[in-house]
Amino acid sequence: MLRRRFLPWRAMVALLGSLPFLLSCLAASPPVSGALQGDHLWRGTVKIAGDLVVAEGSHLVIAPGSEIVFLPPIEGEGQWSEHPHFSGSELVVRGSIIAEGTADKPITFRYHDPAAPPGSWGGVNLVASPSARFSHCRFTQADSALHSQSSTVVVEESLFENNLVGIRFHSSRISIEHNLLRRNGTAIRFHFGAPVICRNDIRENDKAFFVTSYPRDYRIEANNIVGNGRSVVLGEEVPDDLDLAGNFWGETDPARIERAFVDGRKIEYLGRIRYRPFAAEPFADAGTTWNR
Repeated sequence: MLRRRFLPWRAMVALLGSLPFLLSCLAASPPVSGALQGDHLWRGTVKIAGDLVVAEGSHLVIAPGSEIVFLPPIEGEGQWSEHPHFSGSELVVRGSIIAEGTADKPITFRYHDPAAPPGSWGGVNLVASPSARFSHCRFTQADSALHSQSSTVVVEESLFENNLVGIRFHSSRISIEHNLLRRNGTAIRFHFGAPVICRNDIRENDKAFFVTSYPRDYRIEANNIVGNGRSVVLGEEVPDDLDLAGNFWGETDPARIERAFVDGRKIEYLGRIRYRPFAAEPFADAGTTWNR
């Protein structure tokens, strides 16, 4: 478990109070872009237009109830669009971030137009972040809502819906527990990494999992994976079997479970999903507890 490595946001705010500290109450402020240096606390509504970078060695805390609203990039800003970046405005975190909402006051990351489609903004992009924690957050309308590269991350009690990709990571140490991922193009996509993915509710996505290169030191179990177009898709660089035993697939008929896999059963050179033994009924404690 990674969660004990992080302070609650109130403790973090108290700690930052002893440092040179910038309190950003940006509800009435103009949109921000460029770079943040030092230590910042955001409250209220923060608007981002373009690519905003939390610099290496800097710290960002987002208070409960805050809304992080992504606008179209300002002319000359937001031009990072090639991998590992995405089109549209992004929050790029090279330092650390703590975004801990509460059941009554979740934190929202969204596009400024609530009717806009998935892919309208880039994502929260973690780049070698030494510590990132998200709890009681809602991510919607992004290309890749939470993208982690070579970072240490905890994601819990959060909602990912109506994104092209909910959670996407590469070579990261990441814990994803007690989240709801629904109605995304792909719920979770990863390339290598050491993920712990447990007790999530993953439903009504085009793809629940898209694994593009073989993971190591992973644990993926006790999830409800229900009603997705494809449950698991293996990429061309996954020739080995993938162990996904101990999950609930919404079915108890093995033939129906396997029908939703794209693995060696369909493409000869791919590995196979090892899904047995599987749970015969859903896990009552999977998913979030605050928005059921």
